[in-house]
Amino acid sequence: MPPNGSLIRQQLSTLDSPLENEPPRLGIVLAAGHGTRIRSDTSKMLHEIWGRPTVERVADAVADGLDARDQVLVVGIKAEQVAATVGARPGRRFAYQENPVLGLPAGTGDAVRVALEQFEPIAGQDRHVYIVPGDMGLLTERVIAEFRRAFEDHPCDMMVLTGCFEGPSEQNYYGRIVRVPDVDASGAPSGDDAGLVIAIKEHKDILRLSQDDTRESLPYKGRHFAFSRRQLLDTAEINTLVVAFRESALRAHIGALNTDNAQGELMLTDLVQIFNTNGLDVRAVAAANEEEILGFNVKSVWRQMESIARRRAYRRLMDIVTIVDEEDFFVADEVMDQILALDKDCGPLDIVIGKGAQLGPGVRLDRRVQLGDRCELRGNIMLGEGVDIGPGTRLSTYPEQSMILDPGVEVLARSVLKGNLRIGTGSRIESGVIMTGSDEYPMVVGADVTVKGTTYLYGCQIDAGVMIEHSVIKCRHVQRRTRSDGSVQPVRYVIPQPEGLDSIAPLHD
Repeated sequence: MPPNGSLIRQQLSTLDSPLENEPPRLGIVLAAGHGTRIRSDTSKMLHEIWGRPTVERVADAVADGLDARDQVLVVGIKAEQVAATVGARPGRRFAYQENPVLGLPAGTGDAVRVALEQFEPIAGQDRHVYIVPGDMGLLTERVIAEFRRAFEDHPCDMMVLTGCFEGPSEQNYYGRIVRVPDVDASGAPSGDDAGLVIAIKEHKDILRLSQDDTRESLPYKGRHFAFSRRQLLDTAEINTLVVAFRESALRAHIGALNTDNAQGELMLTDLVQIFNTNGLDVRAVAAANEEEILGFNVKSVWRQMESIARRRAYRRLMDIVTIVDEEDFFVADEVMDQILALDKDCGPLDIVIGKGAQLGPGVRLDRRVQLGDRCELRGNIMLGEGVDIGPGTRLSTYPEQSMILDPGVEVLARSVLKGNLRIGTGSRIESGVIMTGSDEYPMVVGADVTVKGTTYLYGCQIDAGVMIEHSVIKCRHVQRRTRSDGSVQPVRYVIPQPEGLDSIAPLHD
């Protein structure tokens, strides 16, 4: 049974914010497709690139690159999940593209039509509208900003961001950018029209031509230009699906789209020929970096993009900190920003990030921090100068919690620290210890404390200088007691009284 479209729209409306309309620029992110070829129950749009869902990365890049918060996200299959993941934000609205959910003819043209229903034209202004697919998880603010400047500096009604396909033409399944050549079919010079875009020919539509020497005549402003099937197939300039429009032109002509193509869908790219027929100018500009315009439909390309993201991260950090294995680590974007700022402010860092170490958003490092192999830090965690985290250690907090390890703290291999927790300067948490602090009972450990052995501590306050070994202690104040010889009384073998002994019986009477 198909989802209830009205209910979904109602749910999406709770995330909507009013558009700000200043500056008069707006981004539309296409995130309605589930991605059947990705072979996953998780929407393609929620597959992560370097720790963040691809659609979230695209939405941020569009907003930052346009220097405008106004944005419409078009969602469809698993709409509620995608919208909830991206979340509400000033200037953001959501549009529900129901056709792909119902199995009806849809496509990018239909998605943009649905998006246009979410906002009205600005009186006296012709807003610029930018369309970006939500699966381009390597897209950067810089790419969008450069595309925006190109659209503003070279006035036209529509502009396409293009890439270059470098493999064999037989493996190029992208839409080809067909530009106006220097002369038309009769040999007459094209003049100022040379280089403008006549059409974007989809691969399936090109294959409809029967022979390589079959020539297709494409009209352009009263003239005709002829292209053979082989010419079109060998065209290396391809469509990225990133497009800019003058809003008035887009609204005026999007209704002319039809499904008369090999895809049987309303294709946004068909607007090129419609615009040309109506005397409007369509330009194209090539992206400077091919990696940044990659999108994915299959797992292999998704993993390729993840490798590119890791390589980017390594290049950012490789001369600032020591990364033991450049092929096996994760440092969230905001953590990289903090490391670079720390390097700028404090000079040499001497930070070491071990093989397979994972540093999620919210983690903050200081100088001389050592992170062992396969350690994992997730949440609001602040490590002081000289903190040493051993191999396989797990540190984590919930969003409203915080963990602070003061300078010189050591946490040895395979220990687990969770929740609201602070460990004082010079303390040593040895291998295999579990420590937890809750909202009601935060864990506070004084300076120069040693915790070792099979020990679990929950919600305790521990005085400075105490040594705890082989103990289970919950919600207690562990006080420092000094012996007559001046040494500190260790705490050992503290365990709670057993419960439920009456539930345990021999297997055989």
